[in-house]
Amino acid sequence: MDITSPQFYLAVLQIITIDVLLGGDNAVVIALACRKLPEQQRKKGIFWGVVGAIILRIMLIFFALQLLSLPYLKIAGALLLLWIGIKLLQPEAEDGHGSIEESTNLLGAIRTVIIADVVMSMDNVIAVAGAAKGELGLVVFGILFSVPIIVWGSRIVLTLMDRFPVVITLGGALLGWIAGGMLVSDKALQPYLQGVPGWLHYVTAIFGALMVVAVGKFLAKRTMGERRQLIDLAIQQPAEETPATD
Repeated sequence: MDITSPQFYLAVLQIITIDVLLGGDNAVVIALACRKLPEQQRKKGIFWGVVGAIILRIMLIFFALQLLSLPYLKIAGALLLLWIGIKLLQPEAEDGHGSIEESTNLLGAIRTVIIADVVMSMDNVIAVAGAAKGELGLVVFGILFSVPIIVWGSRIVLTLMDRFPVVITLGGALLGWIAGGMLVSDKALQPYLQGVPGWLHYVTAIFGALMVVAVGKFLAKRTMGERRQLIDLAIQQPAEETPATD
Protein backbone atom coordinates (compact mmCIF):
# COMPACT_ATOMS: atom_id res chain seq x y z
CA MET A 1 0.00 0.00 0.00
CA ASP A 2 1.45 3.36 -1.08
CA ILE A 3 2.29 5.59 1.89
CA THR A 4 1.09 8.64 -0.08
CA SER A 5 -2.35 7.15 -0.78
CA PRO A 6 -5.47 8.11 1.20
CA GLN A 7 -6.17 4.38 1.71
CA PHE A 8 -2.93 4.05 3.72
CA TYR A 9 -3.90 6.76 6.20
CA LEU A 10 -7.50 5.52 6.38
CA ALA A 11 -6.24 2.04 7.30
CA VAL A 12 -3.84 3.53 9.90
CA LEU A 13 -6.73 5.53 11.40
CA GLN A 14 -8.85 2.37 11.58
CA ILE A 15 -6.04 0.45 13.34
CA ILE A 16 -5.49 3.25 15.86
CA THR A 17 -9.25 3.46 16.55
CA ILE A 18 -9.48 -0.31 17.07
CA ASP A 19 -6.47 -0.30 19.41
CA VAL A 20 -7.88 2.54 21.49
CA LEU A 21 -11.42 1.11 21.69
CA LEU A 22 -10.36 -2.44 22.49
CA GLY A 23 -7.30 -1.53 24.56
CA GLY A 24 -8.84 0.21 27.56
CA ASP A 25 -8.80 -2.98 29.65
CA ASN A 26 -5.13 -3.51 28.81
CA ALA A 27 -4.27 -0.21 30.48
CA VAL A 28 -6.15 -1.32 33.60
CA VAL A 29 -4.20 -4.59 33.62
CA ILE A 30 -0.88 -2.73 33.40
CA ALA A 31 -1.86 -0.51 36.33
CA LEU A 32 -2.98 -3.46 38.48
CA ALA A 33 0.09 -5.58 37.70
CA CYS A 34 2.50 -2.80 38.66
CA ARG A 35 0.53 -1.41 41.59
CA LYS A 36 2.57 -3.13 44.34
CA LEU A 37 5.96 -2.30 42.85
CA PRO A 38 8.12 0.28 44.64
CA GLU A 39 7.57 3.76 43.20
CA GLN A 40 10.97 3.86 41.45
CA GLN A 41 10.25 0.55 39.66
CA ARG A 42 6.73 1.25 38.47
CA LYS A 43 7.78 3.17 35.37
CA LYS A 44 10.25 0.42 34.46
CA GLY A 45 7.57 -2.24 34.93
CA ILE A 46 5.10 -0.36 32.74
CA PHE A 47 7.72 0.43 30.06
CA TRP A 48 9.18 -3.08 29.69
CA GLY A 49 5.79 -4.73 30.06
CA VAL A 50 4.41 -2.60 27.24
CA VAL A 51 7.49 -3.21 25.05
CA GLY A 52 7.13 -6.99 25.51
CA ALA A 53 3.39 -6.82 24.87
CA ILE A 54 3.91 -4.80 21.65
CA ILE A 55 6.47 -7.28 20.28
CA LEU A 56 4.28 -10.29 21.03
CA ARG A 57 1.18 -8.57 19.62
CA ILE A 58 2.96 -7.75 16.36
CA MET A 59 4.07 -11.39 16.12
CA LEU A 60 0.50 -12.58 16.69
CA ILE A 61 -0.85 -10.20 14.05
CA PHE A 62 1.87 -11.36 11.61
CA PHE A 63 0.62 -14.96 11.98
CA ALA A 64 -3.00 -13.75 11.74
CA LEU A 65 -2.19 -12.01 8.43
CA GLN A 66 -0.70 -15.23 7.07
CA LEU A 67 -3.71 -17.27 8.19
CA LEU A 68 -6.18 -14.80 6.66
CA SER A 69 -4.63 -15.47 3.24
CA LEU A 70 -6.00 -19.06 3.41
CA PRO A 71 -9.47 -19.86 1.97
CA TYR A 72 -12.45 -19.57 4.33
CA LEU A 73 -10.45 -18.03 7.19
CA LYS A 74 -11.45 -14.49 6.23
CA ILE A 75 -15.06 -15.62 6.40
CA ALA A 76 -14.45 -17.00 9.89
CA GLY A 77 -12.56 -13.83 10.86
CA ALA A 78 -15.39 -11.64 9.55
CA LEU A 79 -18.00 -13.54 11.58
CA LEU A 80 -15.80 -13.28 14.67
CA LEU A 81 -15.39 -9.52 14.10
CA LEU A 82 -19.16 -9.10 13.87
CA TRP A 83 -19.44 -10.84 17.26
CA ILE A 84 -16.68 -8.64 18.74
CA GLY A 85 -18.47 -5.51 17.47
CA ILE A 86 -21.78 -6.61 18.98
CA LYS A 87 -20.05 -7.50 22.25
CA LEU A 88 -18.46 -4.01 22.35
CA LEU A 89 -21.94 -2.45 22.49
CA GLN A 90 -23.08 -4.55 25.46
CA PRO A 91 -23.29 -3.13 29.03
CA GLU A 92 -20.22 -3.84 31.11
CA ALA A 93 -20.37 -6.93 33.31
CA GLU A 94 -18.94 -7.11 36.80
CA ASP A 95 -15.28 -6.16 37.03
CA GLY A 96 -13.13 -8.97 35.64
CA HIS A 97 -9.73 -7.74 36.78
CA GLY A 98 -9.80 -9.19 40.27
CA SER A 99 -7.81 -12.24 39.14
CA ILE A 100 -4.86 -10.17 37.84
CA GLU A 101 -1.71 -11.13 39.72
CA GLU A 102 -0.10 -8.18 41.48
CA SER A 103 3.66 -8.60 41.81
CA THR A 104 6.09 -7.04 44.24
CA ASN A 105 9.09 -7.63 41.96
CA LEU A 106 9.88 -6.05 38.59
CA LEU A 107 10.23 -9.24 36.50
CA GLY A 108 7.00 -10.66 37.91
CA ALA A 109 5.08 -7.49 37.02
CA ILE A 110 6.54 -7.44 33.49
CA ARG A 111 5.59 -11.11 33.02
CA THR A 112 2.04 -10.44 34.21
CA VAL A 113 1.61 -7.45 31.88
CA ILE A 114 2.84 -9.40 28.84
CA ILE A 115 0.78 -12.55 29.49
CA ALA A 116 -2.41 -10.65 30.37
CA ASP A 117 -2.04 -8.35 27.35
CA VAL A 118 -1.67 -11.29 24.96
CA VAL A 119 -4.64 -13.16 26.49
CA MET A 120 -6.86 -10.04 26.36
CA SER A 121 -5.76 -8.89 22.90
CA MET A 122 -7.05 -11.69 20.66
CA ASP A 123 -10.06 -9.62 19.58
CA ASN A 124 -7.70 -6.71 18.95
CA VAL A 125 -5.38 -8.91 16.85
CA ILE A 126 -8.18 -10.15 14.59
CA ALA A 127 -9.65 -6.68 14.10
CA VAL A 128 -6.28 -5.08 13.31
CA ALA A 129 -5.37 -7.90 10.88
CA GLY A 130 -8.65 -7.28 9.05
CA ALA A 131 -8.07 -3.53 8.84
CA ALA A 132 -4.43 -3.94 7.70
CA LYS A 133 -5.37 -5.89 4.51
CA GLY A 134 -2.14 -7.86 4.56
CA GLU A 135 0.21 -4.93 5.29
CA LEU A 136 2.39 -5.67 8.34
CA GLY A 137 3.96 -2.20 8.09
CA LEU A 138 0.53 -0.68 8.72
CA VAL A 139 0.13 -2.88 11.78
CA VAL A 140 3.49 -1.85 13.26
CA PHE A 141 2.86 1.85 12.59
CA GLY A 142 -0.66 1.77 14.01
CA ILE A 143 0.33 -0.14 17.17
CA LEU A 144 3.39 2.03 17.88
CA PHE A 145 1.21 5.12 17.53
CA SER A 146 -1.76 3.90 19.55
CA VAL A 147 -0.15 2.01 22.46
CA PRO A 148 1.17 5.19 24.14
CA ILE A 149 -2.37 6.60 23.85
CA ILE A 150 -3.77 3.49 25.55
CA VAL A 151 -1.20 3.41 28.36
CA TRP A 152 -0.71 7.07 29.17
CA GLY A 153 -4.00 8.49 27.89
CA SER A 154 -6.31 5.66 28.91
CA ARG A 155 -8.12 7.74 31.55
CA ILE A 156 -8.94 10.42 28.97
CA VAL A 157 -10.03 7.83 26.40
CA LEU A 158 -12.22 5.94 28.90
CA THR A 159 -13.76 9.20 30.15
CA LEU A 160 -14.64 10.19 26.58
CA MET A 161 -16.25 6.78 26.01
CA ASP A 162 -18.31 7.11 29.20
CA ARG A 163 -19.34 10.68 28.45
CA PHE A 164 -20.06 10.18 24.74
CA PRO A 165 -21.53 6.68 24.19
CA VAL A 166 -21.69 7.40 20.45
CA VAL A 167 -17.92 6.78 20.39
CA ILE A 168 -18.55 3.13 21.34
CA THR A 169 -21.35 2.85 18.78
CA LEU A 170 -19.10 4.20 16.04
CA GLY A 171 -16.40 1.75 17.13
CA GLY A 172 -18.81 -1.17 16.83
CA ALA A 173 -19.91 0.09 13.42
CA LEU A 174 -16.25 0.27 12.33
CA LEU A 175 -15.70 -3.38 13.29
CA GLY A 176 -18.83 -4.33 11.35
CA TRP A 177 -17.60 -2.32 8.33
CA ILE A 178 -14.25 -4.14 8.38
CA ALA A 179 -16.00 -7.52 8.77
CA GLY A 180 -18.29 -6.85 5.79
CA GLY A 181 -15.36 -5.94 3.56
CA MET A 182 -13.29 -8.90 4.79
CA LEU A 183 -16.09 -11.36 4.06
CA VAL A 184 -16.22 -10.75 0.29
CA SER A 185 -12.42 -10.70 -0.05
CA ASP A 186 -12.02 -14.34 1.01
CA LYS A 187 -10.24 -16.46 -1.61
CA ALA A 188 -12.91 -19.14 -1.46
CA LEU A 189 -15.57 -16.67 -2.68
CA GLN A 190 -13.58 -15.11 -5.53
CA PRO A 191 -14.69 -17.64 -8.22
CA TYR A 192 -18.33 -16.80 -7.39
CA LEU A 193 -17.74 -13.04 -7.45
CA GLN A 194 -16.23 -12.76 -10.94
CA GLY A 195 -17.78 -9.83 -12.79
CA VAL A 196 -19.49 -8.48 -9.66
CA PRO A 197 -19.36 -4.63 -9.48
CA GLY A 198 -16.57 -3.14 -7.34
CA TRP A 199 -19.09 -1.36 -5.12
CA LEU A 200 -20.18 -4.71 -3.65
CA HIS A 201 -17.36 -4.30 -1.12
CA TYR A 202 -18.97 -1.08 0.18
CA VAL A 203 -22.45 -2.62 0.26
CA THR A 204 -21.31 -5.54 2.43
CA ALA A 205 -19.25 -3.16 4.61
CA ILE A 206 -22.29 -0.91 5.20
CA PHE A 207 -24.47 -3.96 5.89
CA GLY A 208 -21.93 -5.24 8.42
CA ALA A 209 -21.81 -1.87 10.20
CA LEU A 210 -25.61 -1.56 10.36
CA MET A 211 -26.01 -5.17 11.54
CA VAL A 212 -23.55 -4.76 14.40
CA VAL A 213 -25.23 -1.56 15.62
CA ALA A 214 -28.79 -2.95 15.27
CA VAL A 215 -28.12 -6.33 16.91
CA GLY A 216 -25.78 -4.83 19.53
CA LYS A 217 -28.30 -2.18 20.58
CA PHE A 218 -31.15 -4.71 20.68
CA LEU A 219 -29.20 -7.13 22.90
CA ALA A 220 -27.96 -4.30 25.13
CA LYS A 221 -31.53 -3.06 25.63
CA ARG A 222 -32.71 -6.57 26.48
CA THR A 223 -29.82 -7.10 28.94
CA MET A 224 -30.56 -3.82 30.70
CA GLY A 225 -34.23 -4.78 30.95
CA GLU A 226 -33.34 -8.13 32.53
CA ARG A 227 -31.00 -6.43 35.01
CA ARG A 228 -33.73 -3.99 36.02
CA GLN A 229 -36.14 -6.90 36.61
CA LEU A 230 -33.59 -8.66 38.85
CA ILE A 231 -33.02 -5.44 40.81
CA ASP A 232 -36.79 -4.96 41.25
CA LEU A 233 -37.16 -8.57 42.48
CA ALA A 234 -34.27 -8.13 44.93
CA ILE A 235 -35.93 -4.98 46.32
CA GLN A 236 -39.37 -6.60 46.58
CA GLN A 237 -38.25 -9.85 48.27
CA PRO A 238 -37.01 -8.35 51.56
CA ALA A 239 -40.23 -6.36 51.81
CA GLU A 240 -42.34 -9.51 51.34
CA GLU A 241 -40.29 -11.51 53.88
CA THR A 242 -40.58 -8.85 56.63
CA PRO A 243 -43.15 -10.14 59.20
CA ALA A 244 -46.11 -7.94 59.88
CA THR A 245 -46.18 -6.18 63.24
CA ASP A 246 -49.31 -5.70 65.41
